[in-house]
Amino acid sequence: MEADSLVSCREDISSLFPGLTPGAKYKDLNSQFSSVRQVRGDGNCFYRALCFAHLESVLHNARALQRFKEKIIQTCKAFSSAGFDESSFKHHLNAVVYVVEQCRADEHEDRLLQLINDHLTSDSMVQYLRLLTSAHLQNHADFFRNFVESPNLQVYCRQEVEAMAMECDHVDILALSQALDICIHIVSMEGDEQHLAHHIIPEGGEPSLHLLYQTSHYNILYPRHQH
Repeated sequence: MEADSLVSCREDISSLFPGLTPGAKYKDLNSQFSSVRQVRGDGNCFYRALCFAHLESVLHNARALQRFKEKIIQTCKAFSSAGFDESSFKHHLNAVVYVVEQCRADEHEDRLLQLINDHLTSDSMVQYLRLLTSAHLQNHADFFRNFVESPNLQVYCRQEVEAMAMECDHVDILALSQALDICIHIVSMEGDEQHLAHHIIPEGGEPSLHLLYQTSHYNILYPRHQH
């Protein structure tokens, strides 16, 4: 991964484990996935990975891109319901809409990669996703407050979710997948078991993107059957 990049080009799975003797989990991973994009480990990796991987998954589908753009615009309602002032989210929301429009105009992953590696644009997209996660958690507080350990949900959202560079929790992933209606497949290298752990969020969905979770970090995976 280049020093300045936020999301890398596609690389062979072996690039994740330089110099390591492949164990059972690595062999498992290598048999299911052909390549990976590495995402910078700056505390924002989940949001950045999700943003890039979802847009890449719909890049050549104009109708899906249009639906996603409409979904983003509709989230204004979620922000209003959660009591966010328009000035706090509008600029970031517009950045995401701009990127989606650019993807529709130029269906090349090089353009998407260029946009996600532009630090200002990329961070604005991450901030939008963080604010949306916070809004969704607060709008569905009766459900989510049971999963949050902070004194209250608002404190948790302000300190753990909205702040840049804070690592995300399972509850945040669930909230964001619901808010954007995106199904995520997380492959975890954690734990002592010999095999990988697979999590589909929400359960029973058909995932549009695949992320690798390893030592509190997320990268983007590409299944072998996908080209």
